[in-house]
Amino acid sequence: MVHCPECDATLERQEDVEFADMGAETGFFKASKRFYLVACGDCGAAIGSGVAGAR
Repeated sequence: MVHCPECDATLERQEDVEFADMGAETGFFKASKRFYLVACGDCGAAIGSGVAGAR
């Protein structure tokens, strides 16, 4: 079982975390990858991040 490092909430289901798509658009340019952040659903603390491939 996984717990949030900030509030110690149990993270068992997909509903227990929030996925925030950070996008990759900067001005006139658009990157071919998407950046995302995973946060605790209870306190909002960042748990992880990553990069997804192009659409």
